[in-house]
Amino acid sequence: LSRGCAWDSLLCICVFRTFLLAVHQHPTATMATKFSDISKGPKDLLSDDYTNKLSLKCKKGAGPVAVTIETTRGSGGALSSKIGGKFAYAGLSFDKVQHTADGGAVLETSLKPAPGVKLSFKGNKGADLGIDYTKGSLYATGTLDVKNMSKLSTSACYGVNSSITVGGDASYALSGKTGISGFNVGASYKTGPAFVSLTTASKMSQFNIGLSYKVNDSISLASSTTHSSEKTCDVLAIGGAYKADFGTIKAKTAGSGVVEACLIKDVADKVTLTASGSVLPSDLSTFKYGLGLTM
Repeated sequence: LSRGCAWDSLLCICVFRTFLLAVHQHPTATMATKFSDISKGPKDLLSDDYTNKLSLKCKKGAGPVAVTIETTRGSGGALSSKIGGKFAYAGLSFDKVQHTADGGAVLETSLKPAPGVKLSFKGNKGADLGIDYTKGSLYATGTLDVKNMSKLSTSACYGVNSSITVGGDASYALSGKTGISGFNVGASYKTGPAFVSLTTASKMSQFNIGLSYKVNDSISLASSTTHSSEKTCDVLAIGGAYKADFGTIKAKTAGSGVVEACLIKDVADKVTLTASGSVLPSDLSTFKYGLGLTM
């Protein structure tokens, strides 16, 4: 793991040099990307599909409405369900209308009043009004907490060319101690099967490095590490995925020593089974498992 951290640190230094060279060597523009998705590749490979829950998700079209029912089994054996749907009416998209087992409700809507502009509303325990603006390789967002009027958040991301994406975000507190409450920047570089992203966190006091490499059509590798003055290198996860004839196998390990693995398999038409497990090798009593079925 220490060698992995040294490699990430070296990439952190080299990424800026690579950035300057690629601007001139690869002038082709790229598709607009949200700043929150600038490290999407490594994050998805290292986080998606891993679970320690027992769940069943059913999706079914009912006329113009797409209905989703999801049920999970708690540690005590009790079942908890939530039901939701999405549909569009008169140009307004109801992206999520959901009711949960605890009596809560979720409402997410969106509207596109002009090309490249999307207005959105997300209501759950809070309420946020948002706007997304895209033009060419630029993707900008803004979000306002309209329930408590406590925070305004914004981000911008720009695809310099087909290889490089740069961006940043900031938040401004509207109540309590007003002023800029957060700001960060990031960049990603992709060449062939390799991808590297460098982002900051905690007002640029921490650096996050995400790496991924596609060995071939069947094997992909990824790592995620954080670096700060308090801890030179913290390995969040190192793992990979293998696409076999019988399904996709994923495995990862973290600096804590916990090992996780999962299998994703299509058991029937539009029916996917996900089996997952995690354990600390030095203590087998920590073994946890999860099983999910989506249809």
